[in-house]
Amino acid sequence: MKQPRIAVIGAGPGGLTLARILRLHGIEASVFEREASSSIRPQGGSLDMHADSGQFAIQCAGLTAEFKRIARYEDQEGRIYDKHGTQRFLDVDTSDKDRPEVDRGHLRQMLLDSLPPDAVRWNHELSAATRNDDGTWELAFQNGCSETFDLVVGADGAWSRIRPLVSQVRPVYSGVMFVELGIDDADRRYPELAQLVGRGMMFAVGDSKTLMGHRDADAHLGIYAAMRVPEDWVQAGGLDWSSAEAMKASLIGYFDGWSEELLQLIARSGGGGGRITPRAIYALPIGHRWEHRQGVTLIGDAAHLMSPFGGDGANLAMQDAADLALALVEEEDPDAAVQRFETAMFPRAEEAAQGAWHAIQDVFSEDGLNHMVQTMEEHRAAGNPSPSQA
Repeated sequence: MKQPRIAVIGAGPGGLTLARILRLHGIEASVFEREASSSIRPQGGSLDMHADSGQFAIQCAGLTAEFKRIARYEDQEGRIYDKHGTQRFLDVDTSDKDRPEVDRGHLRQMLLDSLPPDAVRWNHELSAATRNDDGTWELAFQNGCSETFDLVVGADGAWSRIRPLVSQVRPVYSGVMFVELGIDDADRRYPELAQLVGRGMMFAVGDSKTLMGHRDADAHLGIYAAMRVPEDWVQAGGLDWSSAEAMKASLIGYFDGWSEELLQLIARSGGGGGRITPRAIYALPIGHRWEHRQGVTLIGDAAHLMSPFGGDGANLAMQDAADLALALVEEEDPDAAVQRFETAMFPRAEEAAQGAWHAIQDVFSEDGLNHMVQTMEEHRAAGNPSPSQA
């Protein structure tokens, strides 16, 4: 049987995992990415790779040995503080845990290195997808290129260009805004803050707000200040953007009454290449699904965008990729393979989205601290270091 011509839109973990597994089984897929190169921007902080989803997909991709070389099994600790800096939860025993951390950039590069150089078409931003009379799809890109494919997979994230081909649903604002910051070389420059965050993930919770820190590779601390604010908070002047110091000072003002030690996570951020970026948290409706349409499907955030609190993010995207790839390998009919994948993916994503929505609403509530401590206790009892931030 003739191999289907497959286009994957988006060179994130999901799209690259899909392309890698397909190629292992002799099926080529072209990955189209709007960015000019893999190094055009930072890829974000750490992900914790779950054994039954992210690590399962890595195994299917034949990259377990490569993954173990970049994974940080030692960075699975968890800790919680109240707004006064009093520790309310601590879990530093990582001996029996199997959710190792890995930097997003390192994970993406591992996947890129596993593919031929021409597998990813950089600088290909999709401008239109048109269905032909024979059921194929004509993809047109802003650089003037166009190609025809039998199957188009949207792996292009929250604001997917492929999603409108199967669903008119758009993400909705969760009510929570993150401001991402960072501290480089923390062990040397600010050892007290490195100790505060620890070898893993920390949360400080109070007043329907949260300060989060996680340890990345090379002693970098990823810091997030998160709070309930209107969707147009940034545009309405929620932060003073006249300078980095003014921005941090205005952000600290939102955490009035918090301990000075915790606020140093904001005050010391941004130097040495640290990032300062507002990120509104959006989600697709719980149970988002679509009526099957021949020749097109979605994986990852394009299919089931959800909050990082209690959600599975990259893990789900990579599991989607593995399930879709294996279905395409095992089924003679590509359309039957896609239907098989979607039938399995919809309920799994709905369950995860339900948990993610309740988690973000619970944490950013008046009783958020107790909710967070209870959640961490449950995860420790289950052998997991912390709620997923992946």
